[in-house]
Amino acid sequence: MTTEDWLKRGMDIAWLILLLWWLVSAWGNKSVARGEPWLTRLLLYWLPLVVAFGLLGPGDWFGHTWLREGIVPHTVPVFAVALLLVVTGVALACWSRYLLGRNWSSVVQIKEDHELIEAGPYRYIRHPIYTGILLAFIGTALKEGDVRVIFGVLIVFLSFWRKLRMEERMLGETFGETYAAYRARTKALIPGVL
Repeated sequence: MTTEDWLKRGMDIAWLILLLWWLVSAWGNKSVARGEPWLTRLLLYWLPLVVAFGLLGPGDWFGHTWLREGIVPHTVPVFAVALLLVVTGVALACWSRYLLGRNWSSVVQIKEDHELIEAGPYRYIRHPIYTGILLAFIGTALKEGDVRVIFGVLIVFLSFWRKLRMEERMLGETFGETYAAYRARTKALIPGVL
């Protein structure tokens, strides 16, 4: 196996770890007090993510179309940076998910006895899970290196941005001034920037 193959395999393993952690850690969450309608979740969150994953999928799916035009070289340094982004993103998402504990939900919801978490990465950004997953998507996009990945990452970003705005509205209604103060001292996705 070549160095490039090992680096690609590392990215696949990181994504698998994220998926397994998500499945295992979903058990035992608090009951839902309030949430967004299922049709909205399906159309504005899950469907865009499926499309984005498809765009980041095997290049063979796109044949010889303009979506398959290479924009990033397939070299060991590029794959090494891609692996670093994927592993960093997965680690951040898993750590953040761990800190949320039973308050976590894959959809926009307020749980019964919901707690506002401000520890770890939540001290600096309000949505570190999204930041982590976006980093992992960007790393995967670098690995693929085609035009299509720009659309995949953009779709994920827009889907997460819409979702985080809805979450922030609900959290603001739930925690009032406490959340307003937390929001004033942190950024949504990138510390000190966005």
